[in-house]
Formats: sequence, C-alpha cells, structure tokens
Amino acid sequence: MRDMEKCAGAKVYTKVPDGGWGWAVAVAFFFVEALTYGVIKSFGVFFKDLKIYFEESNSRISWIISICVFVLTFSAPLATILSNRFGHRPVVMLGGFLISLGMMAASFARSIVEMYICIGVVSGLGYCLSFLPTVTILSQYFDKRRSLVTAIASTGECFAMFAFAPAITALNDQVGWRYSMLIVAALQLNIVVCGALLRPITIKSQDENKKLPKSENLENAYMLENEQTLTSLDSIDSGVVVSTSPKNIPINVKSDKKIQGGTEGQELVEKVSKNKTPPLLDFSVLRNSSFICYALFGLFATIGFFAPSLYIIPLSLSRGIDKDLSAYMLSAMAIAEVFGRIGAGWLLNKKPIRKVYIELVFVVILCVALIAFPFAYDFWGLMVCSVFFGCMLGTVAGTHLPLLAEEDIVGIEKMSSGVGVYVCFQSIAGLAGPPLAGLLVDWTHDYGSAFYSCALGMGLGALFLALVRPCRTVFCKKKPPVLCQQVQDMPDDFLEMDLSKGEVLNKSCQSLNGTVLPPAQ
Repeated sequence: MRDMEKCAGAKVYTKVPDGGWGWAVAVAFFFVEALTYGVIKSFGVFFKDLKIYFEESNSRISWIISICVFVLTFSAPLATILSNRFGHRPVVMLGGFLISLGMMAASFARSIVEMYICIGVVSGLGYCLSFLPTVTILSQYFDKRRSLVTAIASTGECFAMFAFAPAITALNDQVGWRYSMLIVAALQLNIVVCGALLRPITIKSQDENKKLPKSENLENAYMLENEQTLTSLDSIDSGVVVSTSPKNIPINVKSDKKIQGGTEGQELVEKVSKNKTPPLLDFSVLRNSSFICYALFGLFATIGFFAPSLYIIPLSLSRGIDKDLSAYMLSAMAIAEVFGRIGAGWLLNKKPIRKVYIELVFVVILCVALIAFPFAYDFWGLMVCSVFFGCMLGTVAGTHLPLLAEEDIVGIEKMSSGVGVYVCFQSIAGLAGPPLAGLLVDWTHDYGSAFYSCALGMGLGALFLALVRPCRTVFCKKKPPVLCQQVQDMPDDFLEMDLSKGEVLNKSCQSLNGTVLPPAQ
C-alpha cells in the first residue's frame, strides 16, 4: 500500500497538517474559483449581445447559465465517485479541458441550442469536475484553519468578477463576443495546471503504520466472539463481516475493568476494519435529518446565488445607466464579496461558536439585500445595493460548503459524499432560478422583479437552515447516549444482534450510563 501511495505522489501525515502542501492546494483552488464561478458570474456581460444576435427573449438566453449550473450541480455525485476512484488530480485536469473545450465551441455557435450544449452541458460538466474535487481536498489539508483558508481561497471568483466584467466588456467592443469567448476559453485551460498541483493526502495514525497481523491471525479475528468487547463476530462462512470502526465508537465513556479486558482483540478487529474499502459515494448521509435540512437550504438558496449577477447589468441599463458604468456594478459586487468571504471565514474560525446559527444570520441579511435592488433607480443607489449584496453573498457562498465538514451536519469523514449529494440537491434550483427570474422580467417588463424571486428562494433557504440544529438535537435524543457521543450515525455494517446477545449489551450499557437499550427484534 505504501509503495502505491508513493507512486501516486500521496503525502502521508499522522494528523491533518493545517498547512504544508495545503498552501499550494489553496492557491490552486483560488485560480480554479476564478476560472469557474468567476466566469459564470461574469457571463452577464454577454447577455445583451447574445440576445440581439440570436433574437431571443430574456428567459431563453438565461437558459444558457441555467443548464450550465444544473449540469454543474446535478453531476456532483459523479465528480465524487470519479475522485474517490481515480483521485482528485486527474478529475480536475479533465474538468479543465472540458470547460475550455465547451467555451471554445460556443464561440462558433450559430443557434441558441448550440450554446445550450456547448456551455450548458460540456462546460457545465467540466465546472463540476474541476470545482468540487478541489474544495474537497482543500478541506482535507486543513482542520483548525479550514473556514478561514477556504474563505480566502474562494475569493478567486470575486477577483475574477472584478477583472473580467470591465475587461470582457471592453473586449466585446473591440473584437465582438465570439473572439471574447475564445480568449476566455484559452484562460480556462489553465485549470489543467491547477489540477496538477492537487497532490493526494493520506492521514494515518501511528498505530496504523505498524504492520498488520498475518492473514491467519486476521481470519481468526473474524471467528472471534468476545463479550468483553461487546461485539459479536459471526463466521466468515456466513459472508458477513462486522466492523467496529473507532470513529463510531463513543469517546469519554468510562468503561469498567471487565470491558477493558478485551482490548487486544478489539484493537485487532479495528485494524481489520480500517482496511475495508470505503464506498465511492456514501448515501448514508441521506439518513441524517440535519443534512436533509441543510440540503434543502442549499436547494432554495441557490435561486439567489446566480440570478443577481446575471441581471444586475440589464437592470442598470434599464435604469438609463451607461453600459461602461453598468459593468462596474459587477466589479463593486466582487470586491465587496472578498471582504464578506474573509470576514465570515475569520468569524467562523473563532471558537466556541455555533457556526450554523451564524450562517443563518448571514442568509437573513442577504434576503434584505436582494429586496433592496428594485427600489434603486440611479447609479449610486444600485452601487450601494451591489456592495451590500456582494458582501453578504460572500459570507454565505464562501462558507456553505465547508460547513458540511462540521459535526452538526455530516463531519469531515463523510464530507466528500456530503458535498456530492448536497450540490446535487442544488441542481433543481440552479436549473429553475435564472429562467424563473427571466420569466418574471418578460411578464412585468421590469428587471427588478427578478430580484424578488431570488429573495423568496433565499427566505425559504433560511427557514430550512434554522431547522438544522433542532433536527440534529431531536435525532440524538432518539438515540441512546452511548451511541450518540460524537453525534454520528450508526455505521452501515452494524448488525442487529439476537435476543440473547442484546440482553448482554443491555446490561453492559446500563452499567455504563444507566441507559437500557431495547432488545433487538
């Protein structure tokens, strides 16, 4: 195993490094953010040109970004599976190639349907394969500094919006939207270089580095039945293997001497279980009620993530503001988002703090920022709204994915699967959000109405975010305290014991904490 890890270039640590090569990964994530979400959020500069060239409505033009965001989010489980199977590095490099290929092909498009396929499907898949594995591996390199480092690295999209909005606008005036897309495609090819920097990481405790027992002893471990360890292991002939992974064994439980007597057999079983191949995508997170609430928060909040940046320039133009000045709305929004991301990362890095509730405050204020846009009618009014919205968007956008690593939601062990399923939930809103806003604009003939739909979605997201902690608390109250010490679900391979063994477990648990488990059925 060690030889394979060295060949793959994996760094082996005995604990989370909180630095080291993680800083190179953070730099790579900065540029991946800039060339993925930075370009998506700057796509509004092409909006007017595409509408005139293809002679289409606001809603149909909005479908370009909608399909892109839908594919980006819906294919998140695929990105998780590929990353767990082949590693983060090759997946991100493949994603960078697809992004550049799709944008390059879009520059030659002759119909709106071709734009849907090139940018929506091809580039959208590339965005997913590039972004999600990068943010996942960055979270693995950091622990105490995770929120702050991720927030700072995620400012790449903000600086990209600040630079791309006026630059692409000027480029459009000089060479047209086709050549502008071709230049953007060339820039996005640099994601392949960023992917090459994602060196895999392996965390192994010092005990794991010791040699495992020989195969004969391992076979005997499966035959072991030890009441002192409170674990029943059936014969391997039954085709069932029982694992007592230490991450699911409660800590701070003071056991008596009788239970401690079988530690040698228990350690042997734990070493066997650590070598079990983890699933490529762990759907057990769907049994976590707090994760479901958090996923629904992401579903509705996504409605307000992309539509404002897409419609801020058309809103400015409809208010009679010059085209060049309108482009600076996106730039101001981007700079404010930088401060919002860094500020939120710094705040969430402080302890003790209940991070989910801090996130809830950010989301509520973001709703207020969205509602303010339709009431602004001049340049400075829209500029103030853009700065306010950008700052609050940064607090939410820069922290909602890293929060999945918190024990209130899924924890760091299941973060990779959690991110895949969570982002997949967002796909519905990513597909419906911009077209819904465009439909309202076509119906009311006012670009300000697009921001009302965003505020409504963000408000529903805030409601589900407020339920995350209560759901976790209720879940733990239903579980016996000995099984809920680390606020973790039961392992997938936990077997129900028969009546006689359940009685033994009952008596032992009663001696530990006075709690009696119901007999197994």
